[in-house]
Amino acid sequence: MNIFVTKLNYETQETTLKEVFEEFGEVSSVKIITDKATGRSKGYAFIEMPDDEQGENAIDKLNDTELDGRKIVVKKSEPKDSNNNRRYNHKRN
Repeated sequence: MNIFVTKLNYETQETTLKEVFEEFGEVSSVKIITDKATGRSKGYAFIEMPDDEQGENAIDKLNDTELDGRKIVVKKSEPKDSNNNRRYNHKRN
């Protein structure tokens, strides 16, 4: 299961997130999204947990809790919908 975490403290580290989510089961990856120019956290991350039940439990228990002084939002990450793409290929006449 891919989990989306937002409203993170900009100082939160991937190791911290991994430790927090490992309380609910195996974590296969943690990726805090950073600004390419500055390297600074953008305040959100993706967590992958191979067991869906453990992932759902982590979401239920961690959503709307405090981490590093900020109340975080934790939810299931939905795949990008190709119909939602804002770039359209228009045919030219």
